Amino acid sequence: MVRPIPLVLIVLVLFSLLVTANCGVVDDGSKTVVRISTWGGAGDDGEYDKMVERAYLDFEKANPGVDVRLEGIPGEYVHKMLLNFVAGTQPDVMIVDASSAAVFVDNGLLSDLTSYIENDPEFNLGDYYPNVVDICRRGEKIHAIPGDFTPMVLYYNKDHFDEAGIPYPDASWDFAKFLETAQKLTIPGKRHGFAFVNWMPGWIMWLWNNGGDVLSPDGKKSAGYFDSDANVETVGFIRDLIKKHKVAPSLSEAASMGVDLFANGDASMTVSGHWSIVGYKNAPKDSQGRPKINWERLGVVALPHNTPESHTVMYEAGFAIPKGCKNPDLAWKLVKMWTSYAMQSKYNKSGIAVCARKDVSEEHSKHPLEAQFLPIIPTARPPWGSKVEGYETVERIGKNMMDSVLNTDIDIRTALRNAAERIDREFAKR
Repeated sequence: MVRPIPLVLIVLVLFSLLVTANCGVVDDGSKTVVRISTWGGAGDDGEYDKMVERAYLDFEKANPGVDVRLEGIPGEYVHKMLLNFVAGTQPDVMIVDASSAAVFVDNGLLSDLTSYIENDPEFNLGDYYPNVVDICRRGEKIHAIPGDFTPMVLYYNKDHFDEAGIPYPDASWDFAKFLETAQKLTIPGKRHGFAFVNWMPGWIMWLWNNGGDVLSPDGKKSAGYFDSDANVETVGFIRDLIKKHKVAPSLSEAASMGVDLFANGDASMTVSGHWSIVGYKNAPKDSQGRPKINWERLGVVALPHNTPESHTVMYEAGFAIPKGCKNPDLAWKLVKMWTSYAMQSKYNKSGIAVCARKDVSEEHSKHPLEAQFLPIIPTARPPWGSKVEGYETVERIGKNMMDSVLNTDIDIRTALRNAAERIDREFAKR
């Protein structure tokens, strides 16, 4: 998540003057250099980095005279990428994070890939989950091909459920059933039924699943939405899990423990993304050298809901071609390589996310835990940041609101109203 980006105003003024400049496909005299930018710094020479290097070597062999250069951008990725657009040095391919996609898509900085999709007989958009593709779709225009993603899900420890003698949850449960389950799982002084983390990208779904939201449908207003009756009820429910029912630790208690409570076996349920499986496979060990949780005994289920069906948010990384590139055909080949069945089959073995290709994700769902992600995907929604520029401000204010509710005795409606008014004031400055 990033802070508001006033630099966008500069980009909009200068971009039309810069699209004719070199946009990253550079002929150094002997080879055509093709740059692909993503977040992060230098790799660690691990198996994943070696796999990527081999993929680019294969691409270069298939395209003689091409030199692929991967550029990891540490820190403020969005800011730095926008600076590249201003300077006319944007790469040929860039990774677009769903959480901040709006700033690139809605300011016209990315190419429309529709013509490539329609005119390439080797590419089939039907291979991908449609709601994941829609994250960077605007009308008939598609501005990125998704690589991987994760819906936020509820993880649970089957061993704890078995010890408590209660059935595993299913997608039909509501808030009341969740509370009843958490109460049965809680062992005072030893274990909590649920671990709540105040990270708004990981709790906005509780609002959705009780009929609320943080913004108006057009994403332009918060007052009347974030402070709705439904949200007052939902935030009160979360507060009561901690303060009244004590099935989840307080924020200060959780922080003082300094560990992932679920991975440490100190909580029976938690909300997270697919990336957490990597950590759960390497869970902390007890004094006897045994893992505190057995990742083979974990389950995944849709979040509880008081609405007709459960909804969650999904976070995705897609491959886009910056607008105005001199050699977009070569960039398309690189995007197609990265999102191909062959490449994604190898990449998806990292376990960090769900592949946006249905064929690959279904193949990797042979493990029971992986299989439990698939039914959750159809009702997953894109994050607001994929449609609303500057949404990171909302997440900052939302976190502060939840901090005040959970750490003080502030009236919940007042806290939500104050947050909604702050959001609208920030939006008015844009």
